[in-house]
Amino acid sequence: MTFLKWTALLVLLLMQAACTSVPDKVTPVQGFDLSRYLGKWYEVARLDHSFERGLVDVSATYSMREDGGVKVVNRGINAETGEPKEAVGKAYFVGAENVGRLKVSFFGPFYGGYNIAKLTDDYSMVLVVGPTLDYAWILARSPKPDPDQCRAFYDAAKQIGIPESQWIRLIDCGLPATLKTAS
Repeated sequence: MTFLKWTALLVLLLMQAACTSVPDKVTPVQGFDLSRYLGKWYEVARLDHSFERGLVDVSATYSMREDGGVKVVNRGINAETGEPKEAVGKAYFVGAENVGRLKVSFFGPFYGGYNIAKLTDDYSMVLVVGPTLDYAWILARSPKPDPDQCRAFYDAAKQIGIPESQWIRLIDCGLPATLKTAS
């Protein structure tokens, strides 16, 4: 293999590793139990990014794949057209299976970090952060989560460096309207 090919391969490997990294101030949860995490989650809030822009009524459903990975099905409704949108991906643990750190892919061999930064003991609400603080979601098992839980998750996100004003709210938790709403 030529020097140029080796260099290109090294760059690709480094880029892949960077895309599945854990941001500073984020510690993936320990004692994670995938079997309790599987099922449907409702998107309470997210940071703005192009692949979900304009979607409302967003949910994520996780189930086991035959290869031991996790099937990820994200669904939402385009707020302008009313048309449903769905993306199917796959996720795998990065390291130990009792640590909430996975890599997820919706686009072939390219993976992004899926870091579970905060999770309630009863697995009813979760804060997920991507490979950087530019990607984050608050998800809940219920489409009407507890306002005190919501407040605790927005506060946890703020502690790791995600200001409350950056969130796009999809579900009203009964908190003050200082957050953006999805449109």
